[in-house]
Amino acid sequence: MTKKKNRNQTSPGAKKSKWALVWIRFRKNKLAMVGLTVLVILLLAALLAPLYIDYSQATKQSIREAFEPPSSRHLFGTDQYGRDLFARIIYGGRISLFAGLVTMGIAFLCGITLGGSAGFFGGRTDTIIMRFCDVLMSVPGILLSMSIVAALGQGLIKMLIALSVSQIPRQARTARASVMTLRNQEFIEAARCCGTSNRRILFKHIIPNVLGPLIVGVMMGLGGTILQIASLGFLGIGIAPPTPEWGTIISENQNNLMYYPHLGIIPGVFIMIAVLSLNFVGDGLRDALDPKMKN
Repeated sequence: MTKKKNRNQTSPGAKKSKWALVWIRFRKNKLAMVGLTVLVILLLAALLAPLYIDYSQATKQSIREAFEPPSSRHLFGTDQYGRDLFARIIYGGRISLFAGLVTMGIAFLCGITLGGSAGFFGGRTDTIIMRFCDVLMSVPGILLSMSIVAALGQGLIKMLIALSVSQIPRQARTARASVMTLRNQEFIEAARCCGTSNRRILFKHIIPNVLGPLIVGVMMGLGGTILQIASLGFLGIGIAPPTPEWGTIISENQNNLMYYPHLGIIPGVFIMIAVLSLNFVGDGLRDALDPKMKN
């Protein structure tokens, strides 16, 4: 009786949730933790920017201070219009990072809805949704985004729409493949035998079990989305100047890079750091969610 009581007392503490085990395995990946730390620092620096630097320094022009080198007054120097490059990098990160997060969030929700419905119901529903995704995927993502932005015009909202449309088909295909591997499992058949509705099976039993691969896909796609945002800004069809954005900053200073290379190197380094950090986090999540990695 005493042994049984002790076993019952220790079992709740011994049990760990799925996501707690994922976090434990994730922490063992040093590169993933470094990427997560750097990513959190970048997000906090962009989010809390008004607390330590005024936005006017990123947009106010002063020709007298043009092309100043990095100094204590201007940490990264100034551009051709005398605007503080550090302020433009920090506030540009708000668009590059948070627009990427919003884009992948929209793509995730739409992808799991479309792909989950296609994989679960099959038949005509699957055919219609997947053929629509095939049409979108037949065009490279950056070209599709450029076409939509060119049709809708410049602006943050229009850019988010364009980037989301280019990402939805990939998320939908990932969700469909994950759902199709689960819909004929024994626990799903048992739920059907108990009279559980399709809606409850889909949202209660299937979607929670496919979140892992979808989250990994979102993290891996987020780096590419940031590159797409920078590419659209560099080509002049993304965020319109003088609003700071990493790709736009490089585009505005491309004629002066030969004499002032730091104007292109610094925003390029920030883009590289953000994308590498997201890739490291994505790799760590993939390994942590892989059943073969369980101890």
